[in-house]
Amino acid sequence: YPLAQMSPETFFSNENELQAFSNKFYTVFPSDGLYNEYWDNIIHNDLPQEMRGGRTIPASGGGWTWTDLRDINTLLEYSVNCKDLDVRNHYDALARFFRAYFYFEKIKRFGDVPWYAKPIGSADAELNRPRDSREYVMQRMIEDIDFAIRYLPAKHDLYRITKWTALALKSRFCLFEGTFRKYHDIDLPENDWKYYLSLSAKASEEFITNSGYGLYTSGGTQTAYRDLFVSEDAQQIEVVLARDYNKGLSVFHNSTFYSLNTSYGRPGLTRKIVASYLMADGTRFTDKAGWETMEFRDECRNRDPRLAQSIRTPGYTRINSTKVEVPSLSTCMTGYQPIKFVAPADFGSDGYNLSYTDLPIIRTAEIYLNYAEAKAELGTLTKDDLLISIDRIRDRAGMKGLDMAAANANPDPFLLACYPNVTKSENTGVILEIRRERTIELVMEGLRMWDMFRWKEGAQLVNETNPYYGIYFSEPGLYDMDGDGRNDLELYVDKQTSSPADGLTVLRIGSDIILSDMAENRGYVVAWSTLKYTWNEERDYLWPIPADQRVLTGGLLTQNPGWTDSTDFD
Repeated sequence: YPLAQMSPETFFSNENELQAFSNKFYTVFPSDGLYNEYWDNIIHNDLPQEMRGGRTIPASGGGWTWTDLRDINTLLEYSVNCKDLDVRNHYDALARFFRAYFYFEKIKRFGDVPWYAKPIGSADAELNRPRDSREYVMQRMIEDIDFAIRYLPAKHDLYRITKWTALALKSRFCLFEGTFRKYHDIDLPENDWKYYLSLSAKASEEFITNSGYGLYTSGGTQTAYRDLFVSEDAQQIEVVLARDYNKGLSVFHNSTFYSLNTSYGRPGLTRKIVASYLMADGTRFTDKAGWETMEFRDECRNRDPRLAQSIRTPGYTRINSTKVEVPSLSTCMTGYQPIKFVAPADFGSDGYNLSYTDLPIIRTAEIYLNYAEAKAELGTLTKDDLLISIDRIRDRAGMKGLDMAAANANPDPFLLACYPNVTKSENTGVILEIRRERTIELVMEGLRMWDMFRWKEGAQLVNETNPYYGIYFSEPGLYDMDGDGRNDLELYVDKQTSSPADGLTVLRIGSDIILSDMAENRGYVVAWSTLKYTWNEERDYLWPIPADQRVLTGGLLTQNPGWTDSTDFD
């Protein structure tokens, strides 16, 4: 063999070589996607193509890429070169974890996909094959993840895959598959939706019972949730897996600049999610008289403490700063300005791509939520189940636990409007409350689109009866946004009354800011006054197969429903 280059037949013979090769697997995890979220709860100054009908059938690419899988299968093919069985099992388990992760991403995007268990060459006949059913692929994924759970180390590690990372992934993808099949009426002969939800609940319960992970509570109910997402080193009590960022090594991300700069999308939470936060006493905000036209200072009072740990509310000061800052409509589309992932003021990370706080990829709160949702959808949820899941999350924020009987006796009308496809059963109310908890707890963490897809609520992403509104303004004039007795903002129609010396943000209604009732110069901030959003319920839950792959396989790769390409194949 050539001595000047690596050859697989002579590589993979020891732990150092297996580790060196497998390091590249970790690049499949999202980076800015861990905070840079779109969809119905948080919006930017542009619509993602999935919400504006902008997806087209690509000539090539479009997510139909398999390079990562080839690397994974290469390690599995040649790990036999290592004669240390324990080492080989460890790295086979690692590779099989990543293969399960890889295929989960493919199933979410394309539905049925071909399963490849070995490296495929350009002349290999298997390259041109039809899809395998999602049931076949899911069963192979379960085999992979169960092998990973068995052989990966149990010791906690923030930046390396462990047994607990594998259990968390199984919890996640089985929940997705179970609820996707349930709400999309997918009835396959081998296993039904209940089978997958039972697997999710079982994996979640094993994690909860045996992993030793819990929730980060240092600092108390008013700051623990906020601080979890801005730690220089991720909080290992809760974070199962994180991306490691490091100032000394110049490894940065962009989360702080993302929230504070006028040129990076101007992200803002929507009134829809802000209205979802409960009152501090556990009652529903949307049951309060006049909530629809409540102005910013009033709607922020006495709410679930996570609201003030997720957006700028009256009196907000950045961590390690005493300067009170009000929401900026210059840097935020809606006025509900996110602070989640904004680093402390003394970190010096405000510039472009200078943040170095670790970003959580998987954390314990998600597994708690997975467990509760799977059990609720199965109809087997008990109060004891809530005590080890939802109630722990609420307790971290100083909120009361979930009352199943009360929730089911009186399902929230606001949430029913947000999720019209929810199962209508005696358990409807508690399922809605778990969705509320998931929405609030995991906001900006990259899971929302897939949640809406698996619940078959894609139409709600573009529902014009529930548009993307921001904060409410009752009339033109001066506004004291934080209640400190000094005006911070002026909205005017023809002539402003303040002067530059006043230091206010000044916006002209109709040009600088659009309100929902322009005839009366009042209403909610309208984020998108000209952009149009569309949704095809029969097509848009899956992405199209690229045209070149249809041609290369002679039509064996069928196109997804609703998508019509330029090939001559059915």
